[in-house]
Amino acid sequence: MNAFLILEDGTVFEGTHIGARREIISEIVFNTSMAGYLEVLTDPSYAGQAVCMTYPLIGNYGICRDDTESLKPWPDGFIVRELSRIPSNFRCDMTIQQFLEENNVPGIAGIDTRALTKILREKGTMNGMITTDENFDLNQILPQIKAYTTGRVVEKASCKEKYVVKPSESLEDNGPLSGAAKFNEAFYEKGGRESRPSLVKELNGKGLRVALLDLGAKDNIARSLAERGCEVTVYPCFTSAQEIIASCPDGIMLSNGPGDPKECTSIIKEIKKLYDTEIPIFAICLGHQLMALATGADTYKMKYGHRGGNHPVKDLADGRVYISSQNHGYVVDMDKLDLKVAVPAFINVNDGTNEGLAYTGKNIFTVQYHPESCPGPQDSRYLFDRFIEMMRKAIV
Repeated sequence: MNAFLILEDGTVFEGTHIGARREIISEIVFNTSMAGYLEVLTDPSYAGQAVCMTYPLIGNYGICRDDTESLKPWPDGFIVRELSRIPSNFRCDMTIQQFLEENNVPGIAGIDTRALTKILREKGTMNGMITTDENFDLNQILPQIKAYTTGRVVEKASCKEKYVVKPSESLEDNGPLSGAAKFNEAFYEKGGRESRPSLVKELNGKGLRVALLDLGAKDNIARSLAERGCEVTVYPCFTSAQEIIASCPDGIMLSNGPGDPKECTSIIKEIKKLYDTEIPIFAICLGHQLMALATGADTYKMKYGHRGGNHPVKDLADGRVYISSQNHGYVVDMDKLDLKVAVPAFINVNDGTNEGLAYTGKNIFTVQYHPESCPGPQDSRYLFDRFIEMMRKAIV
């Protein structure tokens, strides 16, 4: 069956229908990862968006349910050059076509994803429609496409009630390591780098209790802490700061999540109350942006954002560069940052945008990228160990 992707500037791509048979209007973004499409599909940060994968072949290793980052896929739609319908993987549970159908996610295959990506890079992220209606009327639907907004999607992506993730006795307790993780673990055990990242067996967070504010959190954030021996209590996004503080956590994590950070007005007020405590805080992605807004900084929407697993970030403390996994369309404005409150800690090597902040006089640091590294690379998993070290010092 034919399908069409119609952008708000009037550009039309014709391809083949995949996934569920329904029509959607969404914000069209692209992801440059060569692998990890399942983690992309199940990342809550994509709520309200349709994702174009720039790598040409998607679905070749199928769907492995152990690798999901949440209970369901979050993108409104999925856009690929070629969809593999015969996966080759001993861990495969189903094809990506079956997964999309099962979860009512429509998509389109067979279009020139390179051309689409170039349009989004040159003109910026824009809205679009995926439809199977061959008799569409551009004059009628373009105003509808332009009017679309992602809306308040954090509430949709967050959990509805709190729950606890118990600490692990070993890495294997939270499921099998991926092949890449096993390779890296062996690499570091052989002394491949001076300081091993978080794929260590030592439970350096044993006995520590962490409160994780779920703004649309990926499962591997809590899992990364549990692997290190921490007990993680996950709170819905609407939880008051008073409730979190009253639980006396050793540290607080603010998770990733979807949408425009400035729309999270009530959450920002509660985060300011968390900032005013002495509890160590580590924030990722949307959490990083909300902490900045809570302390008087500003954010702005990027032209086409950072989404993929190949973004270099520079640690300004030691000059080292790490390759990071990223998914964001907004960024903290460094020109409006009060250096008495926070200083830049990481920058993006490609475009110089902010990738992290260190808060002056506080046990707080935040990053714009994803140190849980699912999908990889895993360069930045050491940040969880840094957070644990911060909590240990605060207790002493």
